[in-house]
Amino acid sequence: MKTQRLTMAQALVKHLAALRVEVEHLDGRTSIEPYCGGVFTIFGHGNVAGLGEALVAERDQIATYRAHNEQTMAHAAIAFAKAQFRQRIMAVSTSIGPGATNMVTAAAVAHVNRLPVLLLPGDVFATRRPDPVLQQIESFGQGDVSASDCFRPVTRYFDRLTRPEHILTALPRAIQMMTDPANCGPACLSLPQDVQAMAFDCPEDFLNPGVLRFRRPPADERELASAIALLRSARRPLIVAGGGVLYSQAWSALRTFVEAHGVPVVESHGGKSSLPWDHPLNLGAIGVDGVSWANDMARQADVVFAVGTRLQDFTTGSHALFAQAKLLSLNVQPYDAGKWSGTALVADARLGLTQLQAGLADWAADADWTALAKQQAAAANARITELTTHVPKDVLPYDAEVIGAVRDSAAELGLDSGRHLAGRAAQTLARQLAGQLPHGVWLLVHGLRSGRRPGGEDGPAGPGIHRAGR
Repeated sequence: MKTQRLTMAQALVKHLAALRVEVEHLDGRTSIEPYCGGVFTIFGHGNVAGLGEALVAERDQIATYRAHNEQTMAHAAIAFAKAQFRQRIMAVSTSIGPGATNMVTAAAVAHVNRLPVLLLPGDVFATRRPDPVLQQIESFGQGDVSASDCFRPVTRYFDRLTRPEHILTALPRAIQMMTDPANCGPACLSLPQDVQAMAFDCPEDFLNPGVLRFRRPPADERELASAIALLRSARRPLIVAGGGVLYSQAWSALRTFVEAHGVPVVESHGGKSSLPWDHPLNLGAIGVDGVSWANDMARQADVVFAVGTRLQDFTTGSHALFAQAKLLSLNVQPYDAGKWSGTALVADARLGLTQLQAGLADWAADADWTALAKQQAAAANARITELTTHVPKDVLPYDAEVIGAVRDSAAELGLDSGRHLAGRAAQTLARQLAGQLPHGVWLLVHGLRSGRRPGGEDGPAGPGIHRAGR
C-alpha cells in the first residue's frame, strides 16, 4: 500500500479537495462536481498551525472564505446545502472555546432541518501538556470534556480525533452520513490543535476517493400495496408536500400524480414550490401560518398523503388540523414515515410517487372534491393577484406589492418552467430587477427556513446561495 507522509489536517483537506459527487440538475442533466464547495473559517488558536497551513497549500483546489462571525458563516454553509438540494456541502472551521460554541445554534438549525454541513471546530490539546490553554473549559469532574461536546446533541455524527490516523475512518463516516437521504444532517469532527499538525503515513487511496452517488430507495412491495389500498379508498384525498419533494427533485413526479388523479396539494414551509404557485390544484401553505382555504380543505379530507414532510406542529396544527383523516406518509426516513401511527411508505419521494402512479392508473379523487379545490385555488389566486398588483401612488408599496413585482419578474429570477429558484446571488437578483421593483424598494433574498430560528439567520443565507449559484 502506497502512502504519503502528511499531517492529519493535510489529509483532511486533500480528501475534501479531491472528493467528487454526481449532481442532478434542475433540467435533468447530471454532472460530476466537487462535493465540498469551500471552507468558511475564522482563524484563531486551534485551527491556524494545522488546518490553516493545509488550506493555504491546497488553495488552488479548494477555496477558503474568511468570515467574521462563526454563526453567520455556518448559516451561509447551510444555505449553500439547501440551494444545492443537499447534494453538496461547505465546511466550517473555527478556533476552540467561544469560536466553536458560536456554531452550536447553527448546528441545531441544520440538525432540525436535515441539512448537511461539515463542522470543524478546533479543540484543546489531546496530549494535555499545555493545559489549560486559552479559553479551555476545565471540568472539575470530567477530564475529557471540552467546548466541542456541545455539538453532540445537535449533530448527526460527532467524533473527536485524538490521533491523526482517526481521519481515515472519521471523515468517510461523516460524509456517508451527510449523503444518506434518510440520516442527512450536520457532521462535527472536533480537531485538537496538536493532532491537526501530527504527521502519519496516509494511504494514497484516501487521497483519491471515488465519486459519490446518492441512493434512491424504492418502496417495499408490502408497504406499497397497503398505500395503494388506502388511496383507493379515499374520496377526498389531500397531499401535504414537504421539503423531501425538493431534495428528491420529485416535483415533476408530484405534478404528474396530482394531475392524473385530481388530488389537491398544500405545502409545508420546506415544501414551498413543490408545485408552481399558480397550479390549479395548489392550495398554498397549510397549518398555523398557512392560508384559510388550504386549512378548510384539510379539515374536510378523508385521507392525507404526506410526501417528504416531518409533520411538525406548524404544519399539522398540533395534530388538530386534519385529525379526522387517515394518514399515509411517504418518507425516506422511517422515523418520519411512522409518525401519527399512520400508514408508512418508506421510500425516496420521486420513486415512491412513480410506484404509486403505476398502481393507481384507474383511480381518481371524487370529481366534486377536485372541482372544489380548483375553485378555491382560482379564487385565492385572483385575490393574490389583486393584492400583489402595484398601483403607482405617492407612498412606498406594501409588502404584497413587492412580492408581486418579484413574482412577475420570474424570467429574470433564474426560474425553470416549474418555477423553482435556481439559486442566484442576492445582489445579482437586485441588479436584474433594477427598474422593475417599485421605487424605493430594496430586495433581500434568503432561503425559506423552518425548525429552529436563531437571530440573524436571514442575511447570511445570501452568501451561501451565492456560492451555490456559481
